[in-house]
Amino acid sequence: MKTVIILGRQPELGLAELESLYGADNILPIGHQAALVDIDPCVFNFDRLGGAVKFCKLLTELESNNWTAIEQFLITSAPEQSTKMPAGKMTLGLSVYGFSMQPRQVQRSGLAIKQAIKATGRNVRVAPNNDLALSSAQVIHNKLTSSNGWELVIIKNGPKTIIAQTIKVQNISAYAKRDQARPARDARVGMLPPKLAQIIINLAVGQLPNDTLVNVCEAPDQNDAHVALKGTLLDPFCGSGVIIQEAMIMGYNCIGSDISNRMVDYTRQNIDWLSAQTNTPIKQQVNLNLTVADATKFDWPQKPDYVASEIYLGKPLQNLPNQTLLNPIIEESNRILGEFLTNIFRQLVPNGRLCLAVPCWRQTNGQFIHLPVIDSLGVIGYNRVSFQHYGVSDLIYYRSDQVVARELLVLTRK
Repeated sequence: MKTVIILGRQPELGLAELESLYGADNILPIGHQAALVDIDPCVFNFDRLGGAVKFCKLLTELESNNWTAIEQFLITSAPEQSTKMPAGKMTLGLSVYGFSMQPRQVQRSGLAIKQAIKATGRNVRVAPNNDLALSSAQVIHNKLTSSNGWELVIIKNGPKTIIAQTIKVQNISAYAKRDQARPARDARVGMLPPKLAQIIINLAVGQLPNDTLVNVCEAPDQNDAHVALKGTLLDPFCGSGVIIQEAMIMGYNCIGSDISNRMVDYTRQNIDWLSAQTNTPIKQQVNLNLTVADATKFDWPQKPDYVASEIYLGKPLQNLPNQTLLNPIIEESNRILGEFLTNIFRQLVPNGRLCLAVPCWRQTNGQFIHLPVIDSLGVIGYNRVSFQHYGVSDLIYYRSDQVVARELLVLTRK
C-alpha cells in the first residue's frame, strides 16, 4: 500500500527529507505539494518528519482532473464507504491541492457528498473550508482522523487525480511545547524551529537502515520515539539544544558542544526538562555528552557518524544593509564555516555525512547572497550531496519577512 504525504510550507525541503530517508526510487512527487512514498505504512515514521504535514492512505487514482467528474465520483462512492465506518455521527472534510478554484466550491462539493451519505440514513456534518485545504489544526479540531472522521485529500496529478484519506497529521501541540515551553530560551541568539531541526537531522543521517524501521502495526502501543538507532550525532554549535532534543527523541546518541558555556548549560537544562516529560526518560534510552568547545579547533573524543548543526548566522537584520556593512557579517560567518569544515574533516568516519544550516541573505529581487566558501567545498574535501527530485538551490529555509535565511548544506566527506 502506497502512502501519500502532504508536504509543508516549503515543499522542496519536505521532498528532500523524504528522499534522504527513504531513497529517490521510493519517492514520486505529486504536483507541488505532495508525494507518493512506496514504503510500508507500518514502518513509515511520520513523527520524525519536519517537512510533512499529513500522512494519508492512497484510495484511488482517477483518470480525470475535471472537478465535476471528481465530485460525481465522490457522490457515488462515498455512501458505500461510509457504511464501513462505526455507527454514530460522522464528520467529513475535504482538502484540495493543485486545483485552481475557490474554497466555496469545495464547500459546495462537501455538502453534496454529505447529502448523498445522509440518504443512507447516516448523520454527517462537513468541516468548513476557509481555504482549499484544511490545516492540521482544523483536522485535529474536527477529529477527522478519529474512527468517525473522514478527511478526503484530493490532489491534482497532471491529467489525473489522486484521492487519499488522512490517517495522521503533525502533532502541532507537541511541536509548540518543545519550542515554547523549554525552560532555557534566548531569542537574541536565534530560535531554531523544531520542525527545521528534524529536517536538518534527516538530511544528515541519510537513508534509514531496514533494521531500524519499527513496525508499529505489529506493536501499536509501542512508543518508537525511544527505540535506540544506530549511530552518534554531533551538533558542534548546539546553542540551546533544539537539534539535540529532536535527535534524542528520534533515538540517536548525541554529542553537543558550543563555544558559550551559557548555551551548553541551556542545552543541559532543556534536555533535563524534555526527559522529565516522558514516562521513560529519554536520557535513560540514549546517551548525551556535552562540552564547552570552539568547533573550529576542538577534537571530539568520539568520531560522530553524522553531523547536524546550525552554525553562526551572523547579526540579526531587519533590512539588508549596504555592501560595506554586510561584508564583515559575511566574512565572519564564512570564516567560521570554513575553519569548522577543515577541523571536522579529519574527525569524520569515511563517507561521514553532514547537514549544516548556514546563513544566506535575501535581496529585494528575491535572489540570495551565499557564503563564498560554498564554492570551495571540493577543495576542502567534501562532496555536496545531490538529489533526484530537487536542486541544491531549493534547500533554503526562509519566511517572506526575513532577510537572513538558512541554506542547508548536505555534504559527505570525500
